[in-house]
Amino acid sequence: MKKIFIFLTVAFALQSCKNEKQKSTESKNTENQKTQPSKTSVNQSSQSIEGKKNPNDFIPEGYVINKYGGGISAEGWDEIKGDLNKDGLEDVVLIIKGTDKNKIIQDEDRGALDRNRRGIIVLLNKGNYYELASKNYNCFSSENEDGGAYFAPELNVSIEKGSLHINYGHGRYGNWGYTFRYQNGDMELIGYDSYSSNGPVPQYEVSINFLTKKKLTKDNLNKNDDGDNYEVKYKDTWETIKLNKLMKLSEIKDFDELELN
Repeated sequence: MKKIFIFLTVAFALQSCKNEKQKSTESKNTENQKTQPSKTSVNQSSQSIEGKKNPNDFIPEGYVINKYGGGISAEGWDEIKGDLNKDGLEDVVLIIKGTDKNKIIQDEDRGALDRNRRGIIVLLNKGNYYELASKNYNCFSSENEDGGAYFAPELNVSIEKGSLHINYGHGRYGNWGYTFRYQNGDMELIGYDSYSSNGPVPQYEVSINFLTKKKLTKDNLNKNDDGDNYEVKYKDTWETIKLNKLMKLSEIKDFDELELN
């Protein structure tokens, strides 16, 4: 009987030690769960770091905002705003310009000319911060280029109907423009339109839809006439263009060298 009592006492003691170890382990696990941050909060924190409160915070070192007062065939700009992703918020487009003093030249007739190139930054409004949609720091020539016997083409940038429009006006010689849409994480080129003229006489028009891969050329058959009874007479030609992928704004090196006709 005495042996049985001793055996039960030892068994009870061993079970008590085991229970204490389990409680200790559970307590440590609970403390670890309290002190370790959740993956969700970490992810949310990293996403918020990608945004910036002020659009000007996206301007890189060595650049400033380029405000344009307008010219002969292009409107000026101060702030370029509009909804680019159909969320009801005003997104922002910044035109920037380099500040390299070595790019300032002395022209015999026009004096000091700042030939620093210009670029573009497209920002999406996320409510309490802005997110980068696309950037290209040097894709535009300066506003002080040499146009020869005529003035150089003038840049105009705007947001209309959810699309970004980059247009060039060249007075009596016509105009041309590029239409970009925000998709696939960048601003993609979806359209191109040009109008060529010789003074008041239209020469031809070109319109390209890169989504449908269709190109329309309108050739004025009376382009060489300019009499009192002058009449525009267009001949329309439709073509299907070859296109592997849409061009991205961030990948265009120089709009002056971009030929789509």
